[in-house]
Amino acid sequence: MSIGEMLAATVPMARTLHLEFLEAGPEKAVVSLPDQGEFHNHVGGPHAGAMFTLGESASGAIVLAAFGDQLSRAVPLAVGAEIAYRKLAMGTVTATATLGRPAAEVVAELDAGERPEFPVAIEIRRADGAVTGEMTVVWTLRPNS
Repeated sequence: MSIGEMLAATVPMARTLHLEFLEAGPEKAVVSLPDQGEFHNHVGGPHAGAMFTLGESASGAIVLAAFGDQLSRAVPLAVGAEIAYRKLAMGTVTATATLGRPAAEVVAELDAGERPEFPVAIEIRRADGAVTGEMTVVWTLRPNS
């Protein structure tokens, strides 16, 4: 099962929004929110909550890709998020997530018995390439012990 399939199967909100997981690797994750009238806002574009969920889902995909091999000893948890809406989003929007710290550095902190935190940066774009939103989600790997 791919990371996208796993998220769609285990995260009801990802299924509800019909998110499309286009790429999910340790360097970059790309997730798309199709244009769907039932999730529009008052100006006809994707609702801010749907865009937030899109960005958070892209961040979750990269976290699983980068740290999936650590799941036997730690649980990834989002600990905070910030989003800025830059331009009107219309139509399909796509979120691209990148890790803000090297994965090896995060794992080294986990190895040292710490609870590492790390940011994931997300850009949300319209089909014409315009950036409609920027988001940062801070994640932790909480040791199972």
